[in-house]
Amino acid sequence: MNNIIPTEQGYTLKAFLDRKAFDFNTFSFIETDPVSVPHKFSKKQDVEIAAFFSAVFSWGNRTTIIRKSTELMKMMDMSPHEFCLKHNEKDLKKLSGFKHRTFNETDLFYFIEFLHLHYLKFDSLEDAFSMYVMSSSSDEKVEAILNGFYHYFFSHEYAPARTRKHIAAPEKNSTCKRLNMFLRWMVRKDNKGVDFGIWKTISPSELICPIDVHVARVARRFNLLKRKAIDWEAAVELTKYLRQLDPIDPVKYDFALFGLGVMEKF
Repeated sequence: MNNIIPTEQGYTLKAFLDRKAFDFNTFSFIETDPVSVPHKFSKKQDVEIAAFFSAVFSWGNRTTIIRKSTELMKMMDMSPHEFCLKHNEKDLKKLSGFKHRTFNETDLFYFIEFLHLHYLKFDSLEDAFSMYVMSSSSDEKVEAILNGFYHYFFSHEYAPARTRKHIAAPEKNSTCKRLNMFLRWMVRKDNKGVDFGIWKTISPSELICPIDVHVARVARRFNLLKRKAIDWEAAVELTKYLRQLDPIDPVKYDFALFGLGVMEKF
């Protein structure tokens, strides 16, 4: 890849994307993004659960995503970890009727049951991903982690068939945009305050860039992506180019590509 492709602004490609990542990766970004929901919490497990639901809900209008994610946290008395561990039938009834797009109470009750059983055994949701870590290339490592998480999440025999559409997996050739975004939140750490950096099993250099139609459009404009389909292979291809720009923290450019595509309509 040519790292010095000039843009119409007169910057090299790397300098331009570095600048845009710097501009968007700021504390002010939080307020209008779904990452604002886990930022309401300080307890690690509450952050994990709030981030997980916010990421899973992240398709469509961002204002609606934030509103529905916050609504669910309030229904859990703003203590999602304690709720998942100690809820009873009466507590679950309070959640009846919850819906966000195609995610309904059947899906929600299974998510809560999964989290309940997981946190009974483990201190952190990171364990649900770290048990599938491989000593291989970065792409294969995250691919194995996400495939493994999918099978672990649906390992209970009473998992509803309909709920499977809410957890993506590379083996299904999904972009896994929402899970990759969730991993970015949990893994990346800098002094900007957006991402939490509370998980250590995966390094920032191993993350895969979240990709959707907006990110793909901007990436293609800069010749960062040639693949026509927006799928797992496209996410890997884009990330490989971004690693040439910054091998240590390639997914910081998610801020640049997302900001240009969604916030600046580039």
